[in-house]
Amino acid sequence: MSKQGNSLAIGGFIVGALFLLAAAVMIFGAGDYFKHKMRFVIFFDSALNGLNVGAPVKLQGVQIGNIAEISLEMDAATGQIFKPVVIEVDPELLRDFSGREMRPQKNDESRQEKLAQRLIDLGLKARLETQSLLTGLLYVDLNFYVDKPVRLVRVDYKGLTELPSVPTTVDEIRNTADELIKEFRELPLAEMIKNLSETLRETRDLLKSNETKTSLAALSASLIETQKLMLTLNAQVGPLMNNVNGTVMDTRSSLHDLDKDMLPVLKAAEQSLTTANTVLNESRQTLSTVEALASPDSPLGTALLSMRDAARSLKDLTDSLERHPDEIIYGK
Repeated sequence: MSKQGNSLAIGGFIVGALFLLAAAVMIFGAGDYFKHKMRFVIFFDSALNGLNVGAPVKLQGVQIGNIAEISLEMDAATGQIFKPVVIEVDPELLRDFSGREMRPQKNDESRQEKLAQRLIDLGLKARLETQSLLTGLLYVDLNFYVDKPVRLVRVDYKGLTELPSVPTTVDEIRNTADELIKEFRELPLAEMIKNLSETLRETRDLLKSNETKTSLAALSASLIETQKLMLTLNAQVGPLMNNVNGTVMDTRSSLHDLDKDMLPVLKAAEQSLTTANTVLNESRQTLSTVEALASPDSPLGTALLSMRDAARSLKDLTDSLERHPDEIIYGK
């Protein structure tokens, strides 16, 4: 009876603990369990080493969700392997400029596909990035790569909307290196080496030919003559420059002496010009005075006119007396 009571007590304790645990989960985790999240699938060509379920999904560095599932599928007909990665995005973290959540209604797949297509048209693509160089863990980074083409596998995986992906930076470098190596391998190396060998042989034959030796000898002789000519010019340039310098100095001295001799002459000429200018001004004033006196309206002009009239009367009287002398006695 005691053992049965103890069993009932232990059972009741366990049931109560489970009940409390469930209540705690409902209270503290209800938001995550009952929150509607948008699910998308992404197909990566890169290796998924370091990518685990629960890894963060970020949009330009801001975490908006987690990785919910990583699978591996193979096409038995072609042997092609697909690696679908399912992500869950919290729509409450995506808002438009008006502040409204960019979430579709629950189970509204058409609106979710339209939202995804609109983001894809804007250039949204997924890329694997490293969380830490020490751990090598990866996460999914969503960003807008407008310059990169949209690559979709278009494989139906659980009816989820597919988001395009782009290769990682390491994969892009590796792909570029592979393309360069492929192009290098396609080069006709044997033919190029053969042509180079023939070119070197022809060059060697040309250098050993008599024409080349004659040309080199002529060039050497020309260089020697040129060197002699340069030495001669250098020897003659010195005296010539000295003569030019001497001529310039003599010319400068002559100009200086001429300046000294011409200075008194220029001063005397300046004084003469000043005196002539003064005389000219006085002459101009005298002429103005004479013109004023000689005018008909001036007193001198009136007097001259009176003297002219008197002289004319006297001449008439003299002429009359010469013709009639008796007019003095008898009168006219």
